[in-house]
Amino acid sequence: MSPLLFYFFAALTLIFGVAVVANRNPVASALCLVVSFLGLAALFVGLDAYFIAVVQVLIYAGAVMVLFLFIIMLLDLKAEERRKINIPAYAGGGLVAVAFVVQLWMVLQKFPESHSPFPPLALAYGQASVDDVRNVGSTLFSVHNLPFQVVGALILVATIGVIVLSKRELK
Repeated sequence: MSPLLFYFFAALTLIFGVAVVANRNPVASALCLVVSFLGLAALFVGLDAYFIAVVQVLIYAGAVMVLFLFIIMLLDLKAEERRKINIPAYAGGGLVAVAFVVQLWMVLQKFPESHSPFPPLALAYGQASVDDVRNVGSTLFSVHNLPFQVVGALILVATIGVIVLSKRELK
C-alpha cells in the first residue's frame, strides 16, 4: 500500500472514530462507526491480511452495526441535549492525548525495527503464499474448539434473552 493511501485510510479511521464519540445523534454515531470500520478494513488490506479485512467488513460493519441500530431503535434513544462546553475537561483530554503521542513517538524512536518496513507475510513465514482462511479454520476447530462452541451458545442465549426482554404486550 502506498504511504498516501495508508495516511488517507488512517486519517479516515481516526476522524470518524472521533465523530462516533462527538455526535449527539446515536444513529449518526453508529454510521460513523461503520465508516471507521471500513477504513480499518482498508488498512488490513494494505497489510495483505485479506481475510481479516473481509471479516472486519462482514462481522463488524455488517452484523454488529445492524445489532447496534436494532438496539438504538428498540430503546428509542433521542438526540442528546446540548450542554455547556467544559473547558477544563477538554484541556485535560487534549493534554493526555498530547502526552500519549509524545510517549509513543519516543518509544518508536528508540525501537530499531520501527525504521525498517515490515516484511510481507509470505517471506516472514518462508512460504510462497499464506492461506489465512485455512490457518484460521484449522486453529479454530482444533485448538480452540471448546471456546468457539461456548461463544456460540452464549450468543444464542443472549439472542433469546433479547427477544424475551423486548417482547411488548399488545394493547
